[in-house]
Amino acid sequence: MTLGIGIDVVDVQRFRKVLQRREKISSRLFTDNELSYCHTVVDPAERLAVRFAAKEAVMKALGVGLGSVRFREIEVTKDPSGRPSLVLHGAAAQLAADTGVRQWHISLSHTSSVAEAFVIAE
Repeated sequence: MTLGIGIDVVDVQRFRKVLQRREKISSRLFTDNELSYCHTVVDPAERLAVRFAAKEAVMKALGVGLGSVRFREIEVTKDPSGRPSLVLHGAAAQLAADTGVRQWHISLSHTSSVAEAFVIAE
């Protein structure tokens, strides 16, 4: 049963500027694993932006606003086949469990200008 749906779109250029202006923001938004993966390319802004969109989409699917869970508590990973997947930690994991979420479906897409994420909580 679908318990929540979330979608988010991020302007990659704008997100890149935020990353450049605020040095420490990456470590507040992303896990070490996410940062390691994203920094394997010359310009990680697209990969980071789509992960940020996914985190916002998860919050929407859970029905919570900013500040209810930390961004680092929502981690975008890849399953063995390379598909994007989610791992929730801390308060985010507890909230998902409390609302009955047992499975996540996630779709990510990005270009040099737009990053979007679509999430379904079941």
